Amino acid sequence: MFAEEIISNDIPSLKIDDTVQKALDRLNDFKLKHIPVVTESTFLGLVSEDDLLNIPDHDTLLGDAAVHLLNVFTLSNAHTYDVIRLMSQLKLTAVPVLDQQKNYIGLISINELVDAVAEQYAVNEPGGIIVLEISNRDNSLAHISQIVEADNAQILSSYVNSFNDSTRMEITLKVNKTEITSLVASFERYDYLVKEVYNNTQIDDGSQERYDSFMNYLNV
Repeated sequence: MFAEEIISNDIPSLKIDDTVQKALDRLNDFKLKHIPVVTESTFLGLVSEDDLLNIPDHDTLLGDAAVHLLNVFTLSNAHTYDVIRLMSQLKLTAVPVLDQQKNYIGLISINELVDAVAEQYAVNEPGGIIVLEISNRDNSLAHISQIVEADNAQILSSYVNSFNDSTRMEITLKVNKTEITSLVASFERYDYLVKEVYNNTQIDDGSQERYDSFMNYLNV
């Protein structure tokens, strides 16, 4: 997924002759800490709420030298991961998007980004989650996929987490079925260490027993 695919059309940019107060009101309306300043299609910079609050006169225009503009943006063909990295490193709540000619084409807010990540990782799709711990020398996604497919399941998304100064790594799998007891057993049979399992409908958490007891009580 690319930056241009998750641009928000609901958040208008500011103009250089807008006031600090208007910028603060706009930020409050959309629950953001950053918003772009644009003249026609030219991106001038990103203003932050913290910087604006330090300006005593809120009638100051955004084009005034007292207003600090951040020269931060991403290009339309940037991958979602690059947008995440930029937001994380600079603690941004929104990232301006420019086309290849450096014309401003829109904004990605943190809300749109969360929705995009949820879509990429199939968060809203029903399914079970398995966390495996393996050696980084045994990182064969092909073999892992074969085990999942042999259990009549498919991998909806996966995530690899490595650790500093360690030869171990974690692989988180989201599969398209919630009854994953047999799949967990298959991984263990192939000597994979299953660290965590989520959304497995076959794991007894006691709810069925409590329900049966309650129904028996009502029948007394």
